[in-house]
Amino acid sequence: MVRRYLFTSESVTEGHPDKVCDQVSDSILDEFLAADPDARVAVEAMTTKGMVLVAGEVSSNAGVDLQKVIRKTIGEIGYDRAEHGFDSNSCAVLTSLQEQSPDISMGVDTGENKEQGAGDQGIMFGYATNETADLMPLPIAMAHKLSMKLSQLRRSKEIGWIRPDGKSQVSVVYEDSKPLRIDSVVISTQHSPEIGLDQLRQEVIDKIIMTVCGSWLDSKTKFFVNPTGRFVIGGPSGDTGLTGRKVIADTYGGMGRHGGGAFSGKDPSKVDRSGSYMARYIAKNIVASGLADRCEVQIAYAIGVAEPVSVMVDTFKTGILPEDQIEDKIRRTFDMRPGSIIENLNLKRPIYKKTAAYGHFGRTDPSFTWEKVDRQSLLIK
Repeated sequence: MVRRYLFTSESVTEGHPDKVCDQVSDSILDEFLAADPDARVAVEAMTTKGMVLVAGEVSSNAGVDLQKVIRKTIGEIGYDRAEHGFDSNSCAVLTSLQEQSPDISMGVDTGENKEQGAGDQGIMFGYATNETADLMPLPIAMAHKLSMKLSQLRRSKEIGWIRPDGKSQVSVVYEDSKPLRIDSVVISTQHSPEIGLDQLRQEVIDKIIMTVCGSWLDSKTKFFVNPTGRFVIGGPSGDTGLTGRKVIADTYGGMGRHGGGAFSGKDPSKVDRSGSYMARYIAKNIVASGLADRCEVQIAYAIGVAEPVSVMVDTFKTGILPEDQIEDKIRRTFDMRPGSIIENLNLKRPIYKKTAAYGHFGRTDPSFTWEKVDRQSLLIK
């Protein structure tokens, strides 16, 4: 029997309090990597009304002006004046950084006759599906595009009343695991106090939802725009933000499992980040090669150990080969040791701030090296 069901994913804009923190953390990481590619960084941020707190561990010879980096990042997001509820120029910025624990670094550092081990134990997942051109699930792909469109129209001033904070949510009808149509779209956007609700809703529908979602919409699609009716107080003034609290929006919108580790603020020696990027790289190449329509890859590590302790693939019964044979191909084709991942994906670069909003996967920017599909010929041998 063919099953029909709804699947929903959400995205948030760069001005959402949690995303502000992700961008602050990754901006600091980028500054350290720009001066010292071997820097070890694990930085967390919290923001609330009128304040940003940054804490974590850093081992590096580089000097970084944290105040300058943090305020610049907040201002670039759009919180550069009091009328937006949060001001990069006047907010309090508190920092507390210490060196990485030697008990961790001794398991990660390389040396004579010693290769780089994993920066922590943990499990990482990667996912890919052929339902969209970028091999991402349709609900999260559409949700990210809606959030990005909100930001684009705000920055261009085409819609002058949009403020930085916002959310999108897309529910897709699936039949036999294939997307058919969008059933509903939810958008909540922070706005200036003078805009009327009717005008706001119509402009969002006409200039954002209709242009982004296109042919996936039909006469039955439901639109929910600012359903509470008012969203003037937003950003850190309306809600406390934390680094790493949007891990599902960062990945696959819930379509696929998550190992639990956040990405932002972590240098690539942390396999929470580099291992997840590698798992996506593997899953995407498997789907792109035609070995499966859908693929999820799990990689697990022990702290200080280079080789993964396990590798698992699930093709959800869409594979053209048994999964144990695909796992053998993965092990022959991809080097999953942390040092090799970092080298092959060129991860010791200041590329991470741009990952900290609108998802780490499904992006076309060439800096996102884990999105390459360059191992297809090796997989189908």
